[in-house]
Amino acid sequence: MRRAVFAVLAATVLGTVMATKPAEAGPFGLHEVIGVEDDDMLKLRAGPGIGYKILLGLPNGTVVRLHGCDQTGGTRWCKVSLKQSRAVKGYVSWAYLQKI
Repeated sequence: MRRAVFAVLAATVLGTVMATKPAEAGPFGLHEVIGVEDDDMLKLRAGPGIGYKILLGLPNGTVVRLHGCDQTGGTRWCKVSLKQSRAVKGYVSWAYLQKI
C-alpha cells in the first residue's frame, strides 16, 4: 500500500514539474537514481537520515540535481532537487545516485 502511495505521489509531482522551465544545473551536476528494487522507490526525505519524514518516492531513472552531501552515521546523505523543479528538495542516500 505504501509503495502504491509513493508511486502515485512521484508520478503526480513529476507530471506537474515536467511542464515547468528547467532550472540551471547545481554545483555538483545531475545524477540519476539507480539500484532501487523494482517494487520499491528511493525515499526523498526532509532531512539527512532515516528519522526524517518521507516526502515522496523516486523510481529508478529519476534525474535529480545534487546540491551537496553530509555524512550521518554510516550513510552519506545528499541534498537534491528534481531536475525540473528546484522547489522539490530533500535528502537521499548517496548509494543510489549515479552522475550523468
